[in-house]
Parts: sequence; structure tokens; C-alpha cells
Amino acid sequence: MLARRLVLGEKVPADETFDLVVIGCGPAGEKAGAQAAYFSKRVAVIERAPVVGGSCINTGTVPSKTLRESALYFSGLKQRGLYGIDYSLKENLTVHDFMHHEREVVEMERKRILKNLELHGIELIRGQAAFEDAHTLAVANGKETRRIRGDVILIATGSKPHRPPEIVFDDVHVFDSDTFLQMDRIPKSLAVIGGGVIGCEYASIFMALGVQVTLVDGRDRLLPFLDAEIAERLRDRLACLGMSFLLEERPVKVEHIPGGVRLIMKSGKVLNTESALFAAGRRAAVDGLALDRAGLSVGSRGYIEVDEDYRTAVPHIYAAGDVIGFPALASTSMEQGRMAVCHAFSFQYKRRVASMLPMGIYTIPEISAAGETEETCKEKNIDYVVGRAKYENNARGHITGDTAGMLKLIFARADKKLLGVHVIGENATELIHIGTMVLDRGLTIDEFIEQVFNYPTLSETYKYAAYDGLGNLAGHKLREG
Repeated sequence: MLARRLVLGEKVPADETFDLVVIGCGPAGEKAGAQAAYFSKRVAVIERAPVVGGSCINTGTVPSKTLRESALYFSGLKQRGLYGIDYSLKENLTVHDFMHHEREVVEMERKRILKNLELHGIELIRGQAAFEDAHTLAVANGKETRRIRGDVILIATGSKPHRPPEIVFDDVHVFDSDTFLQMDRIPKSLAVIGGGVIGCEYASIFMALGVQVTLVDGRDRLLPFLDAEIAERLRDRLACLGMSFLLEERPVKVEHIPGGVRLIMKSGKVLNTESALFAAGRRAAVDGLALDRAGLSVGSRGYIEVDEDYRTAVPHIYAAGDVIGFPALASTSMEQGRMAVCHAFSFQYKRRVASMLPMGIYTIPEISAAGETEETCKEKNIDYVVGRAKYENNARGHITGDTAGMLKLIFARADKKLLGVHVIGENATELIHIGTMVLDRGLTIDEFIEQVFNYPTLSETYKYAAYDGLGNLAGHKLREG
């Protein structure tokens, strides 16, 4: 379709009017557009980047998870528990070698997204979108500007790393989480600033490759939104594998030195390292959107605020994914996008996102969690009981070589209703879905007792965590029947 020249105030012609206009082709945008097109709505998706997929496909979720598998392969870390072999980084491993599989997976996902848009008849418009008013967008691609109108508009532009003004980023020795994968070498030493999801994932991946990693965070613990026992178990495992920690510290100055950088902490401590990754927060990627022309703005935390239906302050404009903040996961972003358009067009289809959303953290070992933690139960004055099952007591745990994992159930003392599930170890992000099904349906831990699980599997840990919990509930150790 030929683009029209921009004439401000001119009425947008019918052939440039869409039922839904989505800004951003990441997980939320792609799935929202496909959902609306499935119900025969005319949809346009605007993407300013040269490739589709957003940070999920290009700089974040898929690359980091693929790199994790590459790190496990190249380091032989999984095999250490099986055979007692002391693996070390393969000789002369280059960044190109390390990222080969990552490049293949990313390219495959980009092609899949483009095919999905084509199959649904969605028009992909390249360029930077800017609001003219609450229904009209000007899309500039460097050559010309096209004006389009959306009866409904979904903002799904994602987020971008926060770059502290006092830190000089050169993307040679000092990186943010979006530029980190552009490095031309695997460093000998690495400082990761930020003990959140991204920081912990990259820290553990590069530690697995034999890099000397120091994790720095201003708080007194890693991943503070997790159940404290699980977070502490992760820290113990990382420490056993050689990671160093500087907690309750933050760098206030970065000095470039020969072959690396010097980080000067608020306390005065000094850390010399070859590379530094700053993964200390993100904010909504709304630069250039001219939100104010649509009657919108970002909230105090740097994200677009929405209601329970993902509707902004302007009723026909919705927002989903990382642009609205926590939990900022690809899985939840997809569901938010789908639900937003179902609400916008009153589709009698997907009217809610599951009550319990799983959190997947691809550290080494991986973690997944859903529902209440011990800490949130205490804050809410919920009388709870805990049941645990350790991989060291599970046949599959020994078969896979992971005997440090654990599954933890939190349930109500009064009626045994399941409140939370927390897993650390092999296949944690797969195992969590058994628990979320029970959580979403408001069932009790008796559900795990009644079910039959294949043997030997890690899934069995649900049954034995439930047995342990029943024993704790009764005040004694219940024998496993």
C-alpha cells in the first residue's frame, strides 16, 4: 500500500483506518494482533526496529535462555554431578562459537512471527509511531510519513534498560542488558550490577563458563520478590560454584583502566574487572510516541498505568507487556495482549488472565514460582503450613545429576488449600505448571496425593512435598504411604 504524505489535521482515509492498531511487535503485540485478526478484525502492527520480536526475541528472553543452554553444554556443568568429571571451558571458545545456536534460534523466531502476521492477514507497518490525537498515529520510516487511524489502539512497545547518568557506557567494557550480547569476547572477569532476574540469569550463565563473576546489589538479598528460602538457596548454589557477592553496595563511579574498568562503590570499596553489566532496572520504551497528544503519560514508576482490563486512562487505548511494568515476562505479556483486545472488542472468548501467573527465572539452577511466599503469608496474617521435597530423595534427581533441587508447597492450615508453589532445580519452569493448575482452581494439596505420577520423574516431588506438608500439619512426620 502506498503511503500518503503527512498533512496534519487531514481526515484519515478509510483504507488507512483499522479496527486495531498495535504499536510494537513483541510478545504482547504479536499475540494481541493475532487474537483480533482471528475474529476478523482489520489489524495493523507498527514496528520501528528493523526486526520483529522485541527485546524478547532479540536481546532478552530467547537469547539469554538459549545462551544458558549453550553455557551448560560448553561447560559440561550438568555432567559434573553425573560422572564426577572436572570440566572446564573448551579451549579457544569464541563469542561466535558461544552464540551460534542463539543466532539460529533468534532468526527462526523472527521468521515465525512474520509468518504468523501473514497467516492472520495483519499489515506490518515499519517506522516510528507518534500520536497526533487519541485515534491517529503518524508513522515515520525515514523516507515518508504515513497517517493511520485505529478504533482501538494497543501500546506494546516494551521496556528499555535504565542507564544511571553517573555511569559511562561504552559497550566495550561497560554494557546494559540490551547491548551485553554485542560483546566481541568472553571476558575473564565480569561484574554484574543488579540482583534481579536479568542480572542473576547472566551472572550464572557466565559463571558456568568459568568467568570470574561478582554480583553487586544495593539490597541485602537476591530476587527479593521470591520466597526467601528459595532466594537463599540460589545464593548458596551460586556461591558453591564460585560466584562472589557484594550486597548492600552500589557503584557510584566507573573508571576505565587498561583492559577493563574499576568500579568504585558507595562504601569506598573498589572492584577491578574486565567487563561490567548494569542490569539495575528498566523503564517503559515510550520515547517518540508523543503520549501527551493522546491524553496519556507514564506513571511515577516510569510505566503506563492500566486497569484490570489493561485499559489506560483513555478508554479505547490499551497497554500490555513490559510497557506496564511488573512482572514483565513474555508469558504474561502474551496473555495480557490477548485479554486486552478481547475486552476492547467484547469477544466472548478470553475474559481473564489466570489468577496465578508462573514466574520463570532461568538461572543455573533455574527457579519457578507462583502464588504466596512465606513472607507474603506473614504480611497477610495467613496461617500456613509448608511441605518440602528435595531432589536428593528423588530417583530422577539422581538420574539427572541434580540433587540440590527442591520443591516447596505452601498451603492453608485451616483447609489445606494450596497457596504457593516454589521450585528450584532442574526443570523448575516446566514443573511449576502442575502447581499453577491446582492454584488456579483453588484446590487443596490432597490433589497431589490422589494423582498418579510417572516414575521416575521430578513431578513426583509434588506428592512427597504434600506428604511432608501433611506431616507438618499433624505435628509429626507422616510416613509416605
